[in-house]
Amino acid sequence: MGEFTGVDFYRVDDLLTREERLVRDTVRSFVEDRVIPVIDHHFENATFPRDLVPEMGSLGLLGANLPEEYGCPGLADVGYGLVMQELERGDSALRSFASVQGALVMYPVFTFGSEAQKRRWLPALAKGEAIGCFGLTEPDHGSNPGGMLTRAVKDGSRWVLNGTKSWITNGTIADVAVVWAKLDGVVRGFLVERGTPGFSAPEIQHKMSLRASVTSQLVFEECSIPEENLLPGAQGLKSPLMCLNQARYGIAWGALGAAMACYHAALEYAGARKQFDRPIAGFQLVQEKLVYMLTEITKGQLLALQLGRLKEAGKLHFAQTSLAKRNNVAMALECARRARDILGANGISLEFPVIRHMCNLESVKTYEGTHDIQTLIVGGHITGLDAFV
Repeated sequence: MGEFTGVDFYRVDDLLTREERLVRDTVRSFVEDRVIPVIDHHFENATFPRDLVPEMGSLGLLGANLPEEYGCPGLADVGYGLVMQELERGDSALRSFASVQGALVMYPVFTFGSEAQKRRWLPALAKGEAIGCFGLTEPDHGSNPGGMLTRAVKDGSRWVLNGTKSWITNGTIADVAVVWAKLDGVVRGFLVERGTPGFSAPEIQHKMSLRASVTSQLVFEECSIPEENLLPGAQGLKSPLMCLNQARYGIAWGALGAAMACYHAALEYAGARKQFDRPIAGFQLVQEKLVYMLTEITKGQLLALQLGRLKEAGKLHFAQTSLAKRNNVAMALECARRARDILGANGISLEFPVIRHMCNLESVKTYEGTHDIQTLIVGGHITGLDAFV
């Protein structure tokens, strides 16, 4: 193998702080030691490695960029992004779990919640002692969340919810759901706890993607919750969209991890696999695929890093996040497909990570705003013309 067999062709490591490298290496070791040995089994059997959740909590991987005041690590945003990268290098299911827990549950509680809600939920969620989910998408309203049919009405000192959410990560195992519903025509956020009468969360079966992740429906039938479970600061559709922007940021980093895993697998395989009495890495078409993958990963690294620096400086625009999510996920999926091609028939075997990442990335390309929706967000920003209307 040549000098640059890793995925740091442009020495991006030199642009990271010592703390950022330490965070990345710590999560990488956790993934190598605890995730990689078991993830194929969980993917094949469609089970979630729930026993890893307390370990993720103890390592500070849940809500990693939220303040220490509430039991969180208080990492800067690039460090948080590197956490997402390394988790998804293991599997999208682990990154999705951490992303939902931090960006879609802890973030809205921190941003829109009362002080009592923050004190109650954030420390427990950070430790992995409680699990959360985010209920926005509905069976008939995915890319158009503003058309949601879930409703909340006031009944004395309580709120009553009716409606259904779908494709909800962690839903069946969640202790608390951040649920978005219309109250007098305005989108508001509510905390619905497991076991509340009228609330059920059946798991969605027969998935061929994100098989090691729990995906559910949330069903509310005259579900009555206390008045204090309203998120007081959440007002209008902008609130859940702010949460999605946080999640998209993590996805832009996470997709890099999946692409890196596929590149490594393809590079090692090409060096070891011999056809016509020589390693296939020596053939022009194989080298073209490897160079494509390395080039696109390198571009994605620089894109994610600058995105993180903008976020840390308070200069990040949501359209920039959309561009990074759009680019890096599509890039990772194409890398997975080219890696599968290099591996030939072995590319569809769980002996190698490629087909698992490839299947997972089909979902990552869709959720938290599809590839096309990210295109229209960026397009609307640069033209000043909204293509959604």
